[in-house]
Amino acid sequence: MEFRHLQSFLAIADELHFGRAAAKLHLTQPSLSQQLQRLERSLGVELVARTSHEVRLTPAGRAFETQARTIVTQVRKAAHTAREAAAGRTGTVNVGYNFPAGQHILPTTLAKMTSDHPDVTVGLWEKRTGPQLAELAAGTLDVALVYGRPATSEFQYRRLLQVPMVAVVGQGHRWAGRPGVPFAELAHQSCILFDREQCPAMYDAILAAAQRSGIALNVAYTVDDPSATAIVVSVKPLVGFASMSRGLSAGSSALGVRPVVVQLYDPVPMIELYAVWRTDDHTPLVEAFLDCLDAARPFHAPGERRRPVEAAR
Repeated sequence: MEFRHLQSFLAIADELHFGRAAAKLHLTQPSLSQQLQRLERSLGVELVARTSHEVRLTPAGRAFETQARTIVTQVRKAAHTAREAAAGRTGTVNVGYNFPAGQHILPTTLAKMTSDHPDVTVGLWEKRTGPQLAELAAGTLDVALVYGRPATSEFQYRRLLQVPMVAVVGQGHRWAGRPGVPFAELAHQSCILFDREQCPAMYDAILAAAQRSGIALNVAYTVDDPSATAIVVSVKPLVGFASMSRGLSAGSSALGVRPVVVQLYDPVPMIELYAVWRTDDHTPLVEAFLDCLDAARPFHAPGERRRPVEAAR
C-alpha cells in the first residue's frame, strides 16, 4: 500500500466521479484507475463499485475511508511537524541556568521566545556551573547559563553580565550590622565554601580576591548546596559567599532562615555570567534561543554598576 494510493482513493470518495477525481490530482483517468486497482489488490477487497451510471463506495470502502483519512491526516501532520522542527519553529530546547540567570536573564528571554517561537518548548534546569557543563557536553542540555568562560574549544560562549559577590552571615554575627566590610577582614573569620568543581569561576574569584588582599581564607566548612550555605551561617559563626542576586533573596527563605548580606570591597569579588553551547551544535532551536537572548539585552544584575560601600571604610 502506497500513500499516493490512499490519496487517490480519497479523491474518488470525495468526488464519486473518476474524471473529477483525476483532475483534482492532476492525473489521467487510466492512471487513477490503476492506482485504485493496486490498492484493492493489496487489501484483497473491492473499495469502489463503478458502473456506467454511478460511482459509489462499497461497505468495505466506506469502512476503509475513515481510517484512510486518519492516516493521510497524520502523515501530513508529521510532515508539517518535521518541517517546523527543521526550521526551529517547534520542538524543545533544554536550558540550564543558575540563580542570577533565572532572575535577570531568563524572564525577558523567555518572553521573547514565547512571542517569536510560540510552539517551541524551553525546558529549564537550575544547576550549578559544573553540573551544567557536564550535561551540556553529554547532550542533555542544549544551552548552559553559567559562571565563567569555558576554556575548551568544545564550547562556544557569549558574555551576558557581571555579577558582584557578597558575604552572607547569620543575624547574630558581628558583621550583621555593617553595610560593608573590606575583604581583608576575612583573615580573621572562619568561612564556608564549596568544592571548586561545582563552580570554578566563583571559587577562583573568591580566592583571587583573597590573594589581592594578601590573606589566606580559613575554610572551616564545605557545602555544595547554595541554600544550605544560608542555613549553616544562620546557626554557626561562619561567613559564606553568594552572588548579590541570591544573597538579596535569601531573606525571604520559606524555611524562615534569614541570613544577612554584607557587601565586600577592596576588592569587590566579581563573576561573569555566560551563555554556553556546544561548538558542533548548529540546530535551529539553539540558534532561535540565542537570537532571543541577544534581542533581550542588555541585562543588569543588582549592584553591577554600584560603587563599593563607602560608609564602611
